[in-house]
Amino acid sequence: MDRLSNTVRPYAWGSTTAIPELLGTAPTGEPQAEMWMGAHPGAPSRLTRPAGTDATVVVGSVTGAGSTGAPDPTGTAGPGAGGERSLTDVIAADPERELGAAAVRTFGPRLPFLLKLLAAGAPLSLQVHPDLTQAQEGYADEERRGIPIDAPHRTYKDANHKPELVCALTPFDGLCGFRRPAEAADLIAALGVDSLKPYVDLLRARPEDGALREVLTAILTADPDEMAHTVAEAAEAAERLGGAHAPYAQIAHHYPGDPGVIAAMLLNYVQLQPGEAMFLGAGVPHAYLGGLSVEIMANSDNVLRCGLTPKHVDVPELLRIVRFEATEPGILRPEAAPSGEEVYETPVDEFRLSRYVLPSGGTPVDLTAATAQILLCTAGAPQVGGIGLAPGESVFVPADEAVEAAGAGTLFRATVVV
Repeated sequence: MDRLSNTVRPYAWGSTTAIPELLGTAPTGEPQAEMWMGAHPGAPSRLTRPAGTDATVVVGSVTGAGSTGAPDPTGTAGPGAGGERSLTDVIAADPERELGAAAVRTFGPRLPFLLKLLAAGAPLSLQVHPDLTQAQEGYADEERRGIPIDAPHRTYKDANHKPELVCALTPFDGLCGFRRPAEAADLIAALGVDSLKPYVDLLRARPEDGALREVLTAILTADPDEMAHTVAEAAEAAERLGGAHAPYAQIAHHYPGDPGVIAAMLLNYVQLQPGEAMFLGAGVPHAYLGGLSVEIMANSDNVLRCGLTPKHVDVPELLRIVRFEATEPGILRPEAAPSGEEVYETPVDEFRLSRYVLPSGGTPVDLTAATAQILLCTAGAPQVGGIGLAPGESVFVPADEAVEAAGAGTLFRATVVV
């Protein structure tokens, strides 16, 4: 078992205080948006395990991206000072020992998920992810056309899908899936903005899928200057009305003139309480607005943006990927097992997220598993394999390694389904 040293990503939308408060460190004044735990090549976790040795428990830390302790971006660096290596490198050296034979047969010689702490201080981009077939086809097409992988207009960074699960640690606000067109029409109509009336009429007159498709298309292809004026009027009205319109006034404050402000009104507004979660499947438009959470996803960078971003919006491909159907934003609550494990059930195999709320003086809980796992502490001071963890600290446990947890605290467990 290895304590992980993880990188904090300083994206502009990140909270300046949420992750430092969890870690018990002083804020730097800069945004701290995500802490990554896993073997993603963009910022793999690091551990201190000399090459050729068995898994050992070591002291780890959190590093900031761009600091002298930041991970090698390729994830392939060999041992550094004190034997520090990337988790990517450790897994590559012996995939079956680290991940388990069944996981390697199913997912290949790689950790198929990425675990994160996500701290949103401002809205993230409105986005959607492709399914596996769409990702494979899109990636192959862009490779065939010779679009550089780092080109700003490149849509598919890899050939994998990106289902996600976000679990709130604090009250957490987001957008997930389309509202019923009639509900969206009422919300938009109440703003009293003349230039939005055609959208209201379409939402009330067309079949559900056609209405949503036509209105989103119209929003994203509108004249930028005219849309900026419309968004400004809508923001003023939302600020004045408050209530159900207040979230959109706040979104507009962060993204003035962005067509995504209007697109966001087509989606369900969701408020998660601590312990509640939300699953984001393929084709479902969504955005995170604010709060601290644990997020887990399949290892992929495939994002099609719908707005609330200065980045490229590939409208034709977006319209091909989005599922134009109204849905209820299903809020997930964990299902408790007799062992005390609380599981967040999802329809994917690349990840499985569960939680243990351990009482003081309780019987140790056996966490031994046939697949690799990452254990993240979010509260208290539990002992994992005899090692004390503080909030924000995590460990990587290779497949089949015996491990127990005890002592008051909360642990999130990330593994796979095989």
